[in-house]
Amino acid sequence: MTFTPRPLETHVNWRSGDVQDPDAWTLDLDEADQRELDAALRHAQARSSNLMDITREDFPLDRLVPKLAEIERELIDGRGFQRISRLDTARYNDDELTMLYWGIGMHLGNPWPQNKYGHVMGDVTDQGKSPNDPTARGNELGLIALSYHTDGSDLVGLMCLRAAKRGGKSCVANVVAIYNELVQTRPDLVAALYEELPWDFRGEEAPGTRPYYIRPVFTEHQGRLFCRYVPSYIKASQRHADAPRLSPLAVEALDAIMEMAERPEFNVYMDLAPGEMQFINNYHVLHGRSEYEDDVENGVKRHLKRLWLSTRYLADRPRGFEAQVHSHWNDNRSVSTIKAL
Repeated sequence: MTFTPRPLETHVNWRSGDVQDPDAWTLDLDEADQRELDAALRHAQARSSNLMDITREDFPLDRLVPKLAEIERELIDGRGFQRISRLDTARYNDDELTMLYWGIGMHLGNPWPQNKYGHVMGDVTDQGKSPNDPTARGNELGLIALSYHTDGSDLVGLMCLRAAKRGGKSCVANVVAIYNELVQTRPDLVAALYEELPWDFRGEEAPGTRPYYIRPVFTEHQGRLFCRYVPSYIKASQRHADAPRLSPLAVEALDAIMEMAERPEFNVYMDLAPGEMQFINNYHVLHGRSEYEDDVENGVKRHLKRLWLSTRYLADRPRGFEAQVHSHWNDNRSVSTIKAL
């Protein structure tokens, strides 16, 4: 029997015209918020300098808690992205900014390892990797644009330590709206992405296991849409002779999602200034960035810190979307410590 997808979560079918006002998706931290964050930072520092020792309870907040709870609700049941502006980069050093960011993140979810090193706090900066390296991941690539994709968690957070000299804008696209439009116009493409597809592990599989895994792009679960979309990883799976072959329809479907995400009606661009944070629902919003130029003369590189989070707002997830599905990642929990220049 032919599978016919149906529209899902149409209440978040926003287009760019609906979210043009940055004030609607930016929380500006006021003086009282800043004082509360500073007190929570000092409390956490007295507990430990190691981020992994700091829990939500070790970073006590009061007046910010309802604001963060509303952000979490908006991420899951609303537009799916939020900017928080901003931490005081003149007052705090990089380690303190990272601790503040971690503390805020702990109130939005639980940390999720991002790679085989178990990084629960990652770095997004030019790490000298080539785009042609089959093991390179997006956070390691500098200067080039990153096409629309999702990350491997419920939520992804980014905090800017250093901005680019030029470019490096963050962009988000509404994959729920894209999905629902394709359900109406090309349901065959949507159905193709409900099929199990091979994904390249990028060399981060457990020792002795196969170098690819299987999962669909789209999953419906309890009336919600769950999306996991990294077309470059799916297409890269074809370098492995034993990986299932992608059908022409699946390739067409992957390309159609990208083409639509790049249409201005479906996306929003924003700058992230030093001290600003962005949080995204990976199941509803694709993200990417524009190409950029580092300030080579002054030795300053664009540098963001990254969190992957498991939200407490979602009570249930479909198979394959559970936290820490790669156990060898979880066994190696650590913090990335690349120094910002």
